[in-house]
Amino acid sequence: MGLLSTIFGILCGFVNSIFSLFAFGIGTSIGLVIGYYAFINALPTDVEDVKVCPLVEDDLETLQRLIPEIPLWVKNPDFDRVDWLNKFIENMWPYLDRAICATAKNIAKPIIDEQTPQYKIQSVEFETFTLGTIPPTFQGMKVYTTDDKELIMEPSIKWAGNPNIIIAVTAYGLKATIQVLDLQVFGIPRITLKPLVGIFPCFANIFVSLMNKPHVDFGLKLLGVDLMAIPGLYRFVQELIKDQVANMYLWPQALEVQIMDPEQALKRPLGILDVTVVRAVKLQRKDLLGKSDPYVKLNLREEKVAFKKTTVKRSNLNPEWNEEFSFVIKDPATQVLELRVYDWDQVGTHEEMGLNVVPLKDLTPDEPKVLTLVLLKTLNPNDPQNDKPRGQLVIELVYKPFKEDEMLDDIDDSGMMEKAPEGTPAGGGLLVIIVHEAQDLEGKYHTNPHVRLLFKGEERKTKRIKKNRDPRWDEEFQFRLEEPPTNDRLHVEVYSTSSRIGLLHSKESLGHVSINLVDVVHNRRVNEKYQLIDSRNGRVQIELQWRT
Repeated sequence: MGLLSTIFGILCGFVNSIFSLFAFGIGTSIGLVIGYYAFINALPTDVEDVKVCPLVEDDLETLQRLIPEIPLWVKNPDFDRVDWLNKFIENMWPYLDRAICATAKNIAKPIIDEQTPQYKIQSVEFETFTLGTIPPTFQGMKVYTTDDKELIMEPSIKWAGNPNIIIAVTAYGLKATIQVLDLQVFGIPRITLKPLVGIFPCFANIFVSLMNKPHVDFGLKLLGVDLMAIPGLYRFVQELIKDQVANMYLWPQALEVQIMDPEQALKRPLGILDVTVVRAVKLQRKDLLGKSDPYVKLNLREEKVAFKKTTVKRSNLNPEWNEEFSFVIKDPATQVLELRVYDWDQVGTHEEMGLNVVPLKDLTPDEPKVLTLVLLKTLNPNDPQNDKPRGQLVIELVYKPFKEDEMLDDIDDSGMMEKAPEGTPAGGGLLVIIVHEAQDLEGKYHTNPHVRLLFKGEERKTKRIKKNRDPRWDEEFQFRLEEPPTNDRLHVEVYSTSSRIGLLHSKESLGHVSINLVDVVHNRRVNEKYQLIDSRNGRVQIELQWRT
């Protein structure tokens, strides 16, 4: 009987639940129907259709309300219409958003690191940083022309964006999150590009000033609480920002951003230096079998251009090269040619065998000169290590200055682009990849970085540098291709490896990036710093050359 009572109780409960749900559905449906008809009957019956009336001159009140919304290119003939720029910004905004945010974080990081100790703050991290999906709008642009080598622009910018910036602040062991959202910025900055030069991007500096106090409005939440809702705080913060920004950047004060060294940019190319690496004599033995695999690196000292290097001569202490190289010369009175001989190793670091330099002021124009350079350990004349014989390097130099009517104003600063070697297919070429350096690398367990390149199924690696967050490699890799790599990508990954036996995390990735090669095919040379994906601040500088 007890079992039957239990089953009967369960069935009664089930039936009761079914009827309850049914009653709830019937009641909800009846309520919605009654509410709908009550809403319809409650609407006013004397509502008139909206009438669109033309704006007349006597309607001053409506005109005054509309004036702030009228673009400047309508109200002021000095401003030009820039719909094309707005369309460009709209299409590029997803990429501009990422680039601007990455740049802003890189600029803010050292400033934050400098200020946090005095306020006893342990850390400040950007958890989320995006400017949202709404790009700024340009209401018009005024352009000035002057007698100086400069370009002055004054764009009218209105931006009511939907950014999402979340900053985590840790102090005294407690963590607080601050969120910035609903940003509005209205202003007219003056942007000056000067001096204008004959080297891309054709200007050396950017100066940004404000012609009046900008309008800045935003929402600010701390731990989920809207701080701007506190009485009096909203207006205080808004005026404080206006005054601080105006004090720093209100014209004639300006924010200066240097693009290139103006002195170097304004120097005109004066000639070409042709260098022939002839041979080396009596080099040191570096390999276990009593031989070496030498090659020579050449570059102009203190010039931000890629080095050039000869081929590797295997197992040879008296190698013959007879290989020619060319450099663009801008200041023969101060520039110096540096030559370094290395022993190539398949595994590990290429060991330096010796170096020497040639000041260009010692050369007579248009006169070939053969030099036999004694290889040194260092350039310090008092270094006792230079007394040890390291061999000699024979080179031939000739400096060819331009005639006055042959002066080049627009030659690239990187030197003459070399051609692909003989035997390269007619429709193809040589893809040269130079891994220069990386910055702000940070491993979780160790930071011993090397770069791994993946292209068309082939893998190349740089040497490993121990305990260095800002390593420099300057290593070159070449791929001979049957056709231009317009549809190919180069995968670059920075790894850190540890030689400690038994370490659980002996290898870890410090970031990666995928590079589209279509630009190097069209431009012949690309030299950029790429932000590493899955890295907080890491960047890697890769130079690409397409030689045909």
